[in-house]
Amino acid sequence: MISWAHIRSSSWAYPTAVLSLYGFFANSRVAEPFITAYLIGPHKNISEEVVTNYVLPIWTYSYLAFLFPVFLLTDLLRHKPLIMVQGLFLILEYILLCFVPGLPAMTVVQINYAVVTATEVAYLSYIYSVIPLEHFQRATGYVRGAMLSGYTFGAGMGQILISLAGVDYYFINVVTLGVVSVAFLISFWLPMPQKSLFFKGKRTTLPLKVQVQVGGPLGQEGPKEPVMYEDEAGSGTAKMENDSAGCAAWCSRENVVTAGHLLWQSFRESYSSRRLIYWSLWWALATAGYMQVFNYIQLMWDHIEPSAVSSIYNGGVEAACCVVGAAAAFSVGHVRVTWAVWGELALGMFSAVATGAVFVMALTSSIWVCYACYVLFKSCYMLLITITAFQIATNLSMECYALTFGINTFVALALQTVITFIVVDEAVLGLDIVTQFLIYGGYYGVISVLFLVRGIYSACANYRNHERKEQEGGAEVTFVERF
Repeated sequence: MISWAHIRSSSWAYPTAVLSLYGFFANSRVAEPFITAYLIGPHKNISEEVVTNYVLPIWTYSYLAFLFPVFLLTDLLRHKPLIMVQGLFLILEYILLCFVPGLPAMTVVQINYAVVTATEVAYLSYIYSVIPLEHFQRATGYVRGAMLSGYTFGAGMGQILISLAGVDYYFINVVTLGVVSVAFLISFWLPMPQKSLFFKGKRTTLPLKVQVQVGGPLGQEGPKEPVMYEDEAGSGTAKMENDSAGCAAWCSRENVVTAGHLLWQSFRESYSSRRLIYWSLWWALATAGYMQVFNYIQLMWDHIEPSAVSSIYNGGVEAACCVVGAAAAFSVGHVRVTWAVWGELALGMFSAVATGAVFVMALTSSIWVCYACYVLFKSCYMLLITITAFQIATNLSMECYALTFGINTFVALALQTVITFIVVDEAVLGLDIVTQFLIYGGYYGVISVLFLVRGIYSACANYRNHERKEQEGGAEVTFVERF
C-alpha cells in the first residue's frame, strides 16, 4: 500500500494528486447547469431578455480583457498564486449569487466569473512547471480527468438534488459555495513551482539540498532536478533570502527583455509551419463558436421548455456530455489514423455534423431533441479539440505549446467578443435566442466548408505525391514537409 509520505516525497505524484483534488472540487459546481433558471426565476427575477442581451455579454468582454494579463502573470508568478486567486473568486461568485440581490450584483458576478475562466490557464499549465518531463503524459491525464470528473459529478449531483430531492435553486448555490470553498483550501497545499516557462530569473542561490540527488524513502535515488517542495522544506532564513533574490531577478529589466525575446522566438516557431497554422485556425474559429453555444444554451433550453413551469434536466445533459465527450476524446489515442494527412478532412466533416446539430437546436420545439443535439455538438468539439491539441503539441516545445494555447484562446475570445457585440449585445442587434443559434449554425457551416475544401485538397495532394514517389523512386518528400 502506498503511503501519503511516499506520495509526498515523489517528484510528481504529490503535486499531481493535490492539483487533481483541487480540479475536482473547483469544477464540481453543482449549480452551474441551472444558473440561467436561477437568474430568471423568483430569486433574482431578471428577465430573459436582460440576461441574454446584457448580463451574459459582460462575461465575454471581461474575459477578453483579463486573458492576456493573466497568461503573463501565470508565468511570472509561477502558477500557484493564480490558482489560489481562481479558488477565491469562485467563493466570491457564489457568495454574490447566494446573498446579494439586484442586477448590479449579477453584473459583478459575470466579471468575477471572467477571472475564474481566465485563470484556468494556470490550472492547466501548473503541472508542467513542477514535474519531470517523463511524467507529463500521465499527469496530464490525471489532471484533466479530475477536471472532467468534477464537472460530471457536479452536474449529475445538481440534477439529482433538483429532480429527486426537490431542492430549491438557492440551496443548490449554497451547496456549490461549500464545494468551491474546499477547493480553495486545497490550493494552499500545492507546492510552489521553482521555474517558469518564459520569466526564467536567476536561480543561483538555491539550497544545496535541492540540487543533488537524495535518497528516497525506499532507498532509491530521488529526482535530479530541483525539488518543488523547497518552500516547505527550507529553513526560514534561506527561504526569505532565496525569495527576495528570486523576486529581484524576475523583476529585473534584463529578465523582462529576455522573456520578451523568448516569447517572440516561441511565437515564430509556433506559427512557422503552414500545417500548424491551419490547426490553430480551426482551434480559434471553432472555439469561438463553441463558447458562444455553450454560453447561451441554457437560454435556448428555457425558451423551448420554460423552467418555471416544467422540470429541466440541464445537469443530466451536461453530465452526459462529459461522459460521451470524454469517450470520444479518449478514442483518439486508440484510432490509427494519419492525422497529418486526414486530420483537416476530419475537422471539416465533424464540423459539418456540429453545424447540423446547432441548426436543429435552433429549429426544434422538442427539448429532448435539443438536448440530444447539444450532446452531439459538444462531443464533436471535444473530439476535434483533442486531435488539434495533440497535433500541435507533438510538433512544439512546451514553451511554444503554452504560447500557442494562449494565442489561440485569445484569438477565439476576440472572435467571440465580436460575435457577441454584433449579434447579442442590446447596443447593436440584440437578437432573440433562436435567431442567434441560426447565426451560430451558419458560422459553423462556414468553418466546415473551409476545412472540407482544405481537407479534400490535402488528401488529393498527398495521394498525388505518393504516386509520384512510386513512379520516380526518388528521394522521399513527405506530405508534412510540403504542406
